[in-house]
Amino acid sequence: MVVNIQYQKMQTSESLNKLLLKKLDRLGKNYSWLIKANVLFKIENDRAGEDKVCEIELSAPGPRLFAKSKSNDFEKSMSETVDDLKRQLEKRQGMFIAH
Repeated sequence: MVVNIQYQKMQTSESLNKLLLKKLDRLGKNYSWLIKANVLFKIENDRAGEDKVCEIELSAPGPRLFAKSKSNDFEKSMSETVDDLKRQLEKRQGMFIAH
């Protein structure tokens, strides 16, 4: 799986890259039909303090899968986004088995 990582309004983080690639590699092993992942980390203006955003779009057979999470920490946002994508992937794989 090809992974494209972008940072908006912030500096590139190698530790965040490593953690993300580890999580996406695990997804790629479980779901070998994944093609590409586009990841965007950005900082938004939010008065509640939840300004760290992680967006991931996965290219796979059928419609693309998308998840987005906001929190006060990039690692937490990334974990929530990947968990959401896992649920979507399990559902998609169930459709493959049914057909």
